[in-house]
Amino acid sequence: MSKPKILVARAVFPEVIARLGQYFDVESNQADETWSKAQLAEKLKGKQGAFTTGSDRIDADVLAACPDLKICANMAVGYNNFDIDAMTAAGVLATNAPDVLTETTADFGFALVMAAARRLTESEHYLRAGKWNKWRYDMFAGSDIHGSTMGIMGMGRIGQGIAKRGAHGFGMKVIYHNRSRLDAALEAECKASYVSKEELLKTADHVVLVVPYSPASHHTIGAAELAMMKPTATLVNIARGGIVDDVALAAALRDKRIAAAGLDVFEGEPKVHPDLLALSNVVLTPHIASATMPTRLAMASLAADNLIAFFEGKVPPSPINAAQLAGK
Repeated sequence: MSKPKILVARAVFPEVIARLGQYFDVESNQADETWSKAQLAEKLKGKQGAFTTGSDRIDADVLAACPDLKICANMAVGYNNFDIDAMTAAGVLATNAPDVLTETTADFGFALVMAAARRLTESEHYLRAGKWNKWRYDMFAGSDIHGSTMGIMGMGRIGQGIAKRGAHGFGMKVIYHNRSRLDAALEAECKASYVSKEELLKTADHVVLVVPYSPASHHTIGAAELAMMKPTATLVNIARGGIVDDVALAAALRDKRIAAAGLDVFEGEPKVHPDLLALSNVVLTPHIASATMPTRLAMASLAADNLIAFFEGKVPPSPINAAQLAGK
Protein backbone atom coordinates (compact mmCIF):
# COMPACT_ATOMS: atom_id res chain seq x y z
CA MET A 1 0.00 0.00 0.00
CA SER A 2 1.44 3.36 -1.00
CA LYS A 3 2.07 5.99 1.64
CA PRO A 4 0.15 9.31 1.66
CA LYS A 5 2.11 12.12 0.03
CA ILE A 6 2.89 15.21 2.07
CA LEU A 7 4.77 18.45 1.51
CA VAL A 8 6.94 20.00 4.20
CA ALA A 9 6.90 23.59 3.00
CA ARG A 10 9.83 24.97 5.01
CA ALA A 11 13.05 23.62 6.45
CA VAL A 12 12.56 21.73 9.69
CA PHE A 13 14.52 19.50 12.05
CA PRO A 14 16.04 16.50 10.22
CA GLU A 15 14.77 14.14 12.91
CA VAL A 16 11.20 15.32 12.26
CA ILE A 17 11.64 14.72 8.52
CA ALA A 18 12.98 11.24 9.31
CA ARG A 19 9.98 10.49 11.52
CA LEU A 20 7.53 11.72 8.88
CA GLY A 21 9.30 9.52 6.35
CA GLN A 22 8.22 6.44 8.31
CA TYR A 23 4.58 7.26 7.56
CA PHE A 24 4.58 9.35 4.39
CA ASP A 25 6.09 9.91 0.99
CA VAL A 26 7.70 13.23 1.94
CA GLU A 27 8.76 16.11 -0.29
CA SER A 28 10.59 18.61 1.89
CA ASN A 29 11.94 22.09 1.37
CA GLN A 30 15.11 21.61 3.40
CA ALA A 31 16.82 24.22 1.23
CA ASP A 32 14.23 26.61 2.76
CA GLU A 33 13.51 28.26 -0.57
CA THR A 34 11.01 31.10 -0.56
CA TRP A 35 8.05 30.07 -2.70
CA SER A 36 5.38 32.29 -4.19
CA LYS A 37 1.77 31.28 -3.66
CA ALA A 38 1.70 29.86 -7.19
CA GLN A 39 4.84 27.82 -6.50
CA LEU A 40 3.38 26.54 -3.23
CA ALA A 41 0.21 25.48 -5.05
CA GLU A 42 2.28 23.69 -7.68
CA LYS A 43 4.26 21.85 -5.02
CA LEU A 44 1.05 20.82 -3.24
CA LYS A 45 -0.51 19.24 -6.32
CA GLY A 46 -0.97 15.52 -5.75
CA LYS A 47 -0.25 15.86 -2.03
CA GLN A 48 -2.72 14.72 0.60
CA GLY A 49 -1.10 16.61 3.48
CA ALA A 50 1.03 19.66 4.20
CA PHE A 51 3.35 20.66 7.03
CA THR A 52 3.23 24.46 7.02
CA THR A 53 4.52 27.50 8.88
CA GLY A 54 3.01 30.95 9.30
CA SER A 55 4.57 32.11 6.03
CA ASP A 56 2.67 29.56 3.91
CA ARG A 57 -0.68 30.98 2.81
CA ILE A 58 -3.41 28.41 2.30
CA ASP A 59 -6.42 30.06 0.69
CA ALA A 60 -9.16 29.37 -1.85
CA ASP A 61 -6.83 29.76 -4.84
CA VAL A 62 -4.29 27.28 -3.46
CA LEU A 63 -7.00 24.83 -2.44
CA ALA A 64 -8.65 24.96 -5.86
CA ALA A 65 -5.34 23.94 -7.43
CA CYS A 66 -4.84 21.06 -4.96
CA PRO A 67 -8.00 18.92 -4.82
CA ASP A 68 -6.18 15.99 -3.18
CA LEU A 69 -5.23 18.01 -0.09
CA LYS A 70 -6.89 16.78 3.12
CA ILE A 71 -4.95 18.38 5.99
CA CYS A 72 -2.58 21.29 6.66
CA ALA A 73 -0.64 21.10 9.93
CA ASN A 74 0.76 24.47 11.02
CA MET A 75 3.96 24.57 13.07
CA ALA A 76 2.66 27.59 15.00
CA VAL A 77 -0.07 28.46 17.44
CA GLY A 78 -1.28 31.30 15.18
CA TYR A 79 -2.95 30.40 11.90
CA ASN A 80 -3.75 33.65 10.14
CA ASN A 81 -1.99 32.13 7.13
CA PHE A 82 -5.00 29.79 6.85
CA ASP A 83 -8.28 30.83 5.27
CA ILE A 84 -10.30 28.62 7.60
CA ASP A 85 -13.60 29.18 5.80
CA ALA A 86 -12.06 28.21 2.46
CA MET A 87 -10.36 25.18 4.00
CA THR A 88 -13.60 24.04 5.60
CA ALA A 89 -15.48 24.50 2.33
CA ALA A 90 -12.84 22.38 0.59
CA GLY A 91 -13.00 19.70 3.27
CA VAL A 92 -9.43 20.33 4.44
CA LEU A 93 -8.60 19.99 8.13
CA ALA A 94 -6.47 22.71 9.71
CA THR A 95 -4.34 22.07 12.79
CA ASN A 96 -1.95 24.22 14.80
CA ALA A 97 0.63 23.83 17.57
CA PRO A 98 -0.67 25.45 20.76
CA ASP A 99 0.47 25.05 24.38
CA VAL A 100 4.02 23.81 23.68
CA LEU A 101 5.28 27.36 23.13
CA THR A 102 3.36 29.14 25.90
CA GLU A 103 6.06 29.48 28.54
CA THR A 104 8.90 30.23 26.14
CA THR A 105 6.86 32.94 24.39
CA ALA A 106 5.82 34.43 27.72
CA ASP A 107 9.51 34.54 28.72
CA PHE A 108 10.34 36.44 25.55
CA GLY A 109 7.41 38.83 25.87
CA PHE A 110 8.58 39.78 29.32
CA ALA A 111 12.15 40.11 28.05
CA LEU A 112 10.94 42.62 25.44
CA VAL A 113 9.14 44.62 28.14
CA MET A 114 12.36 44.84 30.12
CA ALA A 115 14.56 45.58 27.11
CA ALA A 116 12.30 48.40 25.91
CA ALA A 117 11.75 49.94 29.34
CA ARG A 118 15.42 49.79 30.34
CA ARG A 119 16.73 50.85 26.90
CA LEU A 120 18.95 47.80 26.52
CA THR A 121 19.50 47.75 22.78
CA GLU A 122 19.80 51.52 22.55
CA SER A 123 22.54 51.54 25.20
CA GLU A 124 24.33 48.56 23.66
CA HIS A 125 24.47 50.26 20.25
CA TYR A 126 25.85 53.37 21.97
CA LEU A 127 28.58 51.33 23.66
CA ARG A 128 29.48 49.38 20.52
CA ALA A 129 29.78 52.63 18.58
CA GLY A 130 32.51 53.76 20.97
CA LYS A 131 30.47 56.67 22.32
CA TRP A 132 30.74 55.76 26.01
CA ASN A 133 33.45 57.94 27.53
CA LYS A 134 31.94 59.07 30.85
CA TRP A 135 29.12 58.43 33.31
CA ARG A 136 26.15 60.77 33.57
CA TYR A 137 23.27 60.70 36.07
CA ASP A 138 20.58 60.37 33.38
CA MET A 139 22.47 58.25 30.86
CA PHE A 140 19.96 55.82 29.34
CA ALA A 141 17.65 56.22 32.31
CA GLY A 142 14.53 54.24 31.49
CA SER A 143 11.45 53.23 33.44
CA ASP A 144 10.96 50.74 36.25
CA ILE A 145 9.44 47.31 35.83
CA HIS A 146 9.01 46.40 39.50
CA GLY A 147 5.97 47.96 41.10
CA SER A 148 4.68 49.40 37.81
CA THR A 149 1.39 48.67 36.05
CA MET A 150 1.33 46.14 33.23
CA GLY A 151 -1.63 46.12 30.85
CA ILE A 152 -2.13 42.94 28.83
CA MET A 153 -4.41 42.87 25.80
CA GLY A 154 -5.26 39.26 25.01
CA MET A 155 -5.38 37.08 28.12
CA GLY A 156 -4.96 33.61 26.68
CA ARG A 157 -2.33 31.19 27.94
CA ILE A 158 0.60 33.38 26.85
CA GLY A 159 -0.96 36.53 28.29
CA GLN A 160 -1.57 34.71 31.55
CA GLY A 161 2.06 33.56 31.59
CA ILE A 162 3.28 37.14 31.20
CA ALA A 163 0.85 38.31 33.89
CA LYS A 164 2.19 35.75 36.37
CA ARG A 165 5.79 36.75 35.65
CA GLY A 166 4.96 40.39 36.27
CA ALA A 167 2.73 39.99 39.31
CA HIS A 168 4.60 37.24 41.14
CA GLY A 169 8.16 37.99 40.03
CA PHE A 170 8.23 41.79 39.90
CA GLY A 171 5.38 42.92 42.13
CA MET A 172 3.59 44.55 39.20
CA LYS A 173 -0.04 45.55 39.22
CA VAL A 174 -1.59 43.63 36.31
CA ILE A 175 -4.64 44.79 34.41
CA TYR A 176 -6.00 43.14 31.30
CA HIS A 177 -8.54 43.43 28.52
CA ASN A 178 -9.90 40.43 26.65
CA ARG A 179 -12.87 39.49 24.49
CA SER A 180 -14.25 37.68 27.53
CA ARG A 181 -13.37 38.03 31.19
CA LEU A 182 -11.41 35.23 32.88
CA ASP A 183 -13.06 33.32 35.67
CA ALA A 184 -12.33 34.48 39.19
CA ALA A 185 -9.90 31.64 39.94
CA LEU A 186 -7.72 32.45 36.91
CA GLU A 187 -7.79 36.16 37.70
CA ALA A 188 -6.60 35.39 41.23
CA GLU A 189 -3.87 33.08 39.92
CA CYS A 190 -2.60 35.85 37.64
CA LYS A 191 -3.29 38.61 40.19
CA ALA A 192 -4.99 40.42 37.30
CA SER A 193 -7.94 42.81 37.13
CA TYR A 194 -10.25 43.19 34.13
CA VAL A 195 -10.57 46.71 32.71
CA SER A 196 -11.83 48.35 29.54
CA LYS A 197 -9.46 48.83 26.61
CA GLU A 198 -9.50 52.59 27.19
CA GLU A 199 -8.66 52.31 30.89
CA LEU A 200 -5.83 49.88 30.14
CA LEU A 201 -4.26 52.21 27.59
CA LYS A 202 -4.59 55.26 29.83
CA THR A 203 -3.23 53.70 33.03
CA ALA A 204 -0.67 51.03 32.07
CA ASP A 205 3.03 51.77 32.24
CA HIS A 206 3.72 48.80 29.98
CA VAL A 207 1.19 47.60 27.39
CA VAL A 208 1.67 44.08 26.04
CA LEU A 209 -0.24 42.78 23.02
CA VAL A 210 -0.99 39.06 22.78
CA VAL A 211 -4.23 39.10 20.77
CA PRO A 212 -4.76 36.75 17.80
CA TYR A 213 -4.85 38.39 14.38
CA SER A 214 -8.11 38.61 12.46
CA PRO A 215 -9.70 41.28 10.27
CA ALA A 216 -11.49 42.49 13.41
CA SER A 217 -8.21 42.94 15.31
CA HIS A 218 -6.39 44.73 12.47
CA HIS A 219 -4.80 47.92 13.82
CA THR A 220 -6.14 47.31 17.32
CA ILE A 221 -3.46 49.85 18.23
CA GLY A 222 -3.48 52.87 15.92
CA ALA A 223 -2.98 56.60 16.29
CA ALA A 224 -6.05 57.07 18.50
CA GLU A 225 -5.02 54.31 20.89
CA LEU A 226 -1.41 55.49 21.06
CA ALA A 227 -2.67 58.97 21.94
CA MET A 228 -4.37 57.50 25.03
CA MET A 229 -1.12 56.08 26.41
CA LYS A 230 1.16 57.80 28.89
CA PRO A 231 4.16 59.59 27.37
CA THR A 232 6.32 57.43 29.70
CA ALA A 233 4.68 54.15 28.60
CA THR A 234 6.11 51.28 26.59
CA LEU A 235 4.31 49.09 24.05
CA VAL A 236 5.25 45.48 23.31
CA ASN A 237 3.81 43.40 20.46
CA ILE A 238 4.40 39.64 20.39
CA ALA A 239 1.05 38.90 18.74
CA ARG A 240 1.03 39.32 14.97
CA GLY A 241 1.95 42.01 12.50
CA GLY A 242 -1.10 44.12 11.67
CA ILE A 243 -2.31 44.30 15.27
CA VAL A 244 -0.36 47.57 15.44
CA ASP A 245 -0.37 50.33 12.85
CA ASP A 246 3.40 50.44 12.41
CA VAL A 247 3.36 53.85 10.71
CA ALA A 248 1.36 55.39 13.56
CA LEU A 249 3.62 53.73 16.12
CA ALA A 250 6.77 55.05 14.46
CA ALA A 251 5.32 58.57 14.54
CA ALA A 252 4.41 58.24 18.22
CA LEU A 253 7.90 56.99 19.08
CA ARG A 254 9.61 59.67 16.98
CA ASP A 255 7.57 62.44 18.60
CA LYS A 256 8.08 60.95 22.10
CA ARG A 257 4.33 60.56 22.59
CA ILE A 258 5.21 57.18 24.10
CA ALA A 259 8.62 56.34 25.50
CA ALA A 260 9.56 53.07 23.85
CA ALA A 261 8.40 49.89 22.15
CA GLY A 262 9.46 46.29 21.72
CA LEU A 263 8.33 44.52 18.55
CA ASP A 264 8.76 40.91 17.50
CA VAL A 265 6.18 41.06 14.70
CA PHE A 266 5.52 43.52 11.88
CA GLU A 267 3.12 44.36 9.10
CA GLY A 268 4.42 42.81 5.89
CA GLU A 269 7.21 40.92 7.64
CA PRO A 270 9.98 40.04 6.97
CA LYS A 271 10.03 43.62 5.70
CA VAL A 272 10.09 46.20 8.49
CA HIS A 273 8.87 49.75 7.95
CA PRO A 274 11.90 52.03 7.46
CA ASP A 275 10.51 54.57 9.93
CA LEU A 276 10.84 51.98 12.69
CA LEU A 277 14.36 51.05 11.62
CA ALA A 278 15.42 54.67 11.92
CA LEU A 279 14.40 54.95 15.58
CA SER A 280 16.56 54.23 18.62
CA ASN A 281 13.72 53.86 21.15
CA VAL A 282 12.32 50.62 19.75
CA VAL A 283 13.65 47.10 20.26
CA LEU A 284 13.24 45.06 17.07
CA THR A 285 13.47 41.26 16.85
CA PRO A 286 12.70 38.99 13.86
CA HIS A 287 9.63 37.02 15.07
CA ILE A 288 11.60 34.83 17.48
CA ALA A 289 9.39 34.76 20.59
CA SER A 290 9.16 30.95 20.50
CA ALA A 291 12.74 30.46 19.35
CA THR A 292 14.38 28.03 21.72
CA MET A 293 15.53 24.70 20.37
CA PRO A 294 13.36 22.60 22.72
CA THR A 295 10.26 24.67 21.96
CA ARG A 296 10.71 24.74 18.20
CA LEU A 297 11.28 20.97 18.21
CA ALA A 298 8.11 20.52 20.27
CA MET A 299 6.17 22.68 17.79
CA ALA A 300 7.45 20.68 14.83
CA SER A 301 6.75 17.40 16.60
CA LEU A 302 3.17 18.44 17.34
CA ALA A 303 2.61 19.34 13.68
CA ALA A 304 3.93 15.89 12.78
CA ASP A 305 1.68 14.29 15.42
CA ASN A 306 -1.32 15.98 13.82
CA LEU A 307 -0.45 14.62 10.36
CA ILE A 308 0.26 11.10 11.60
CA ALA A 309 -2.92 10.89 13.69
CA PHE A 310 -5.07 12.15 10.83
CA PHE A 311 -3.85 9.58 8.32
CA GLU A 312 -4.15 6.82 10.92
CA GLY A 313 -7.83 7.68 11.23
CA LYS A 314 -7.45 9.16 14.71
CA VAL A 315 -8.41 12.57 16.06
CA PRO A 316 -5.38 14.90 15.69
CA PRO A 317 -4.18 16.50 18.95
CA SER A 318 -4.92 20.10 17.98
CA PRO A 319 -7.54 20.53 15.23
CA ILE A 320 -8.85 23.99 14.41
CA ASN A 321 -11.90 23.38 12.19
CA ALA A 322 -12.85 19.79 12.99
CA ALA A 323 -16.26 20.84 14.34
CA GLN A 324 -17.08 22.79 11.18
CA LEU A 325 -16.04 19.87 9.00
CA ALA A 326 -18.12 17.45 11.06
CA GLY A 327 -21.14 19.69 10.62
CA LYS A 328 -20.90 19.79 6.83
